[in-house]
Amino acid sequence: MVPVGGIETLGATVPSGGGKEPDTMPVPVPRQRAIPAVESGQAQAATAVGGPLKEEAHRDATATGTAGATLTLLLIEDDPAGSPIVPDLLDSAGKPIRVRTARNLTEAERLLTDDVHCILLDLALPAPGGDTGDELAVLKHVLRLAPRHAVLALTGSGDAERGAEAVRVGAQDYLFRDELDGRLLSRAIRYAVERKRSDSAERRLAEGRLRAQENRRLERGLLPTPLLDGSALRFAARYRPGRSRALLGGDFYDAVRTPDGTVHAMIGDVCGHGPDEAALGVELRIAWRALTLAGLCGDELLGTLQQVLEHERSDEEIFATLCTVDIAPDGRRAGLCLAGHPAPLVARPGRPARLLPYDNNGPALGLLPGARWPRMQVELGAEWSLMLYTDGLIEGRVGGTGERLGQDGMVSMIRRQLSEGLRGESLLRAAVSEVRDLNGGELTDDVAVVLLDRTP
Repeated sequence: MVPVGGIETLGATVPSGGGKEPDTMPVPVPRQRAIPAVESGQAQAATAVGGPLKEEAHRDATATGTAGATLTLLLIEDDPAGSPIVPDLLDSAGKPIRVRTARNLTEAERLLTDDVHCILLDLALPAPGGDTGDELAVLKHVLRLAPRHAVLALTGSGDAERGAEAVRVGAQDYLFRDELDGRLLSRAIRYAVERKRSDSAERRLAEGRLRAQENRRLERGLLPTPLLDGSALRFAARYRPGRSRALLGGDFYDAVRTPDGTVHAMIGDVCGHGPDEAALGVELRIAWRALTLAGLCGDELLGTLQQVLEHERSDEEIFATLCTVDIAPDGRRAGLCLAGHPAPLVARPGRPARLLPYDNNGPALGLLPGARWPRMQVELGAEWSLMLYTDGLIEGRVGGTGERLGQDGMVSMIRRQLSEGLRGESLLRAAVSEVRDLNGGELTDDVAVVLLDRTP
């Protein structure tokens, strides 16, 4: 139920014991973290964080540019009247630069408003609090007062080292008091303002890049790692979040093997398209795993999950659909519970793929207090493939007709792909790609598909 795809997570085909077949992509397998693979153009935009962030930084840097605006200088000097160059200050358009004067830091703090673009600070001013041990104490104080303003340090011609140190501390440039004229100072002000703006934009860009990296690492850590050690079943999954530049969407899935040999699998979908829905999906998945490993199953498990949903959702209208299966240790039978979710598809040798019965489909989680979810017994046989999926796989459009693919269209597509010899990961990859092609572009919803196979 979520927008266009950014990154697909490849599920591995996992044989008994948790080993991997050769030449498979890094994916969620037992005891191994899933590492998503970038496939779509939007995903590339996600990993190349600089794209949108650079545009944002550029907007921030130019939104308050000097074009058309009058520059304002705050001069902090104990004898501002002794600066004959001040009345001659002009900006790049030839307009006079406004000047405010402060004789000490107290006055400067009062005059330091948002319309000030640059500060010209005399480093010879007394340090605040009488601190004589740090010759740049006055500059450091001003930088703390005005972290967003450009600062020019004013010093004597014989004190170049002090001026250079002022730049290292945070000033945009330094000027010699006895070599200063109006033209030089005007140019220095314009340069300092633009340099400060550029530095601020670069810092925001770097911070945004770090946040994006942290978010990706967090999302990777929240992707499922199925626990199927010791199972003879083979597992594969395909995951494609709808949100641009995301690794997680509102769809979620998981699979675990309990000590009695039963393999439990589930797939679900939280309504909505934002990060809150993605976070809720993660919470439900983790809760499902904990409850399953604690021995809950069927109606009791879904009822407890509904309580979790009701406590954690941000809005009473939020609900989630869910499909759970528990496959007996001999692999020939399964219990099926549906909570407003599409029925799984089963394929057996010599028979056409079909949907499992869904007459006893219970309501989605979060819709009806005290709801019940009947558990249906399904005979699978000796050899089979069971595909669980979210509605993102069936709600895409078909060509220019405007009609949705639907479950019937999906079943026909899977039958054809199976007849072409596609299995496991290759089958899931082909299914998601064809659905996207039929839609004429990226899907507007999350897509999650899980495939469990049993071969003699």
